[in-house]
Amino acid sequence: MFLAVGMVITGSINTLATKLADVTPSQGITGESDDFDHPFFQALGMFFGEFLCFPVFLYVTWRDKGTDKEEKTSKNFNPWIFSITATCDMTATTLMYIGLNLTYASVYQMLRGSVVIFTGLLSMIVLGQRLAPFQWLGMLLVLLGLIFVGLSSVIGSGSNDSNAPDPILGDILIVAAQIIVAVQMVLQEKFIGTHNVPALQVVGLEGCFGFTITTIALLILYEIPGNNGSGDHVEDTPDAFVQIKNSWIVALALAGSVLSIAFFNWFGASVTKAINATTRMVLDSIRTFIIWAVSLGVGWQDFNYLQVIGFVLLLAGTGIYNKIVILPIEYCKPPEKQPGKLYTTTNIQGGQDSLLPKGQA
Repeated sequence: MFLAVGMVITGSINTLATKLADVTPSQGITGESDDFDHPFFQALGMFFGEFLCFPVFLYVTWRDKGTDKEEKTSKNFNPWIFSITATCDMTATTLMYIGLNLTYASVYQMLRGSVVIFTGLLSMIVLGQRLAPFQWLGMLLVLLGLIFVGLSSVIGSGSNDSNAPDPILGDILIVAAQIIVAVQMVLQEKFIGTHNVPALQVVGLEGCFGFTITTIALLILYEIPGNNGSGDHVEDTPDAFVQIKNSWIVALALAGSVLSIAFFNWFGASVTKAINATTRMVLDSIRTFIIWAVSLGVGWQDFNYLQVIGFVLLLAGTGIYNKIVILPIEYCKPPEKQPGKLYTTTNIQGGQDSLLPKGQA
């Protein structure tokens, strides 16, 4: 119960804290007060939070050394392979933070469910997996849910448009980011399955590589002309520090975002290990509901019935895809094992293991 509640709370805080920073005006480097619009800088903070999982991994490894709990990794394991997934993570996170700044927090969280569609398709292409009929049904429901959620952000948005200045562009960026997230997850599954790498080590390594890559990107983006901060940079990092200094709300929100992502990853990995991956998916759905309720409560958006329909469809589609919801219909059941074929298991997005043929025997 402690792990489950901790995962829901920290996961909700992460999205809400990030949005709070986005909508909070603060005096910048030019002396004018503007909203905190620094998605690349926020991505840097997220990676720092992920990196904080690495000391926890080292402690757990030291504690369990020589015991039955010790996790063994492949001897030919090369940590640098996770620089690839970290690059995917940096690109996707930055796009999502830009999108979050343009649309509503609840829409942002719901649209992230589109990763199910892209992950399923990439699993077929990259991992050679065959999707069962119930998974296709789940993906279809997710697609329908995305349509309703997208419509909800542009139809009847009410009087709080300042919290979502360009919801259409924001929604497009968030969904586009899920394609990159799907690539990251498929590669993670391939790397972890091949080398048996502990989850906390993966998070810590990606945090380390991501922090380094994002720092280099910030230096480059500062030299490229744009309209951020003083208006002469694509990403004005000095302006971000000035805004943090001049607003305790922005500073608190960013600190909450960094710490919450660290604890969220630890809670998530612990839930998967102590209970199962399916429970993690259920808890993630609860997190979406909390973010939605808080957004309505603080006035970041108005109630929209289309969002209710979209949320239900997304929840049903994700549940069916990950076998949280088991359909009694025969053609929706997963295929049975057949002799002479190789099978692979998948836990993408926290779903239970599926018996799916992989290629030819």
